[in-house]
Amino acid sequence: MVIHEYQAKGLFKDEGIPTPAGYAAETPEEAKCAAEKLGGKVAVKAQVHAGGRGKAGGIKLAATPEDAEKAAEKILGMSIKGITVKKLWIEEALDIESEYYLGITLDRSNACHVLMASKKGGVDIEQVASDDPSAILKYPVHRHLGILNFQVQDLIYGLELSPVQSKGFTDIVLRLWKLYRDTDCTLAEINPLVWTKGGQWTAGDAKMNFDDSAIYRQPGIEKLIEIVEEDPLERVARREKLAYVHLGGDIGIIGNGAGLVMTTLDVVQKAGGRPANFLDIGGGANAQVVSNAVKLVLSDPEVRGLLINIFGGITRCDEVAKGIAENVRDVRIPVVIRLSGTRENEGRCIIAETSLIPASGMQEAAEKIVSLVKEGGS
Repeated sequence: MVIHEYQAKGLFKDEGIPTPAGYAAETPEEAKCAAEKLGGKVAVKAQVHAGGRGKAGGIKLAATPEDAEKAAEKILGMSIKGITVKKLWIEEALDIESEYYLGITLDRSNACHVLMASKKGGVDIEQVASDDPSAILKYPVHRHLGILNFQVQDLIYGLELSPVQSKGFTDIVLRLWKLYRDTDCTLAEINPLVWTKGGQWTAGDAKMNFDDSAIYRQPGIEKLIEIVEEDPLERVARREKLAYVHLGGDIGIIGNGAGLVMTTLDVVQKAGGRPANFLDIGGGANAQVVSNAVKLVLSDPEVRGLLINIFGGITRCDEVAKGIAENVRDVRIPVVIRLSGTRENEGRCIIAETSLIPASGMQEAAEKIVSLVKEGGS
């Protein structure tokens, strides 16, 4: 789950992390009113779940309330990476002396959190990592001990901060870690972390991502979800408690286990197909869960073929087959299924009475569905 900049800055403010004063706006008139309240030069910033807002023209400076109104007219309704701008954040413009990057994220490969900082703030951190990896300072964070004093001191030294800057910086790092930890974050990022000409730290931007699996224990965070930007299919999946990601291709993918589904996506793509989604029904899924999964994938109008790849351990193949059989009677697109494992033979008996196309292995299944989809389009 991701939230907008203005929402993240609200969480920052509550945690005591300094942020510029600002107001949300949904119309040019509201933008003008916000600028009047701020009483000076402001930044008019598009609120979308996408990076590159500045390059796309989604951030503009305005010297007067009238300029803010005109900037809002230009930004509202524009598309940034396929997302229509419907909301703005109007905040006081910063008198910037220097910009830094500060972030905490989850390092899944090393099973730990990682604290990151860089003197190259205000630009795409992924680009910095690609062009000059040494410019990013990284420290693993112990899940129980948290960020240690020597790590903060190393950051201060590596960033070449002055004694005046150091005290406030240390406070921001520790408060960011507390917020990250307390809200089940997977990413908390300030880019840029601004040192103003007036000698103050402030969060020039704010980005926060959260662990979807932990949202049930974060009611305050769950309230921040804005349905308007959520993919409609992903919205249905969340309601049905299905692990689904819409990818935009034309071959639907259903499997049990994240690793198996990701491998299936790779095999389908290697065979020349375009996966429409990731959908993991998980271990031990019953017929109803499978039925809901099939309905969800088939509700995507772009799907022209469906591949179901099941390796039965906890999951019973006959339960999967029952759930699928209920939903494919009137389906006019090809559906290829690979069943292997617990109660495999019983499952195959069920699908033998349907229009499902069996496959003995994942590679064969991928090649079959890709071929059938291409035939249907020719």
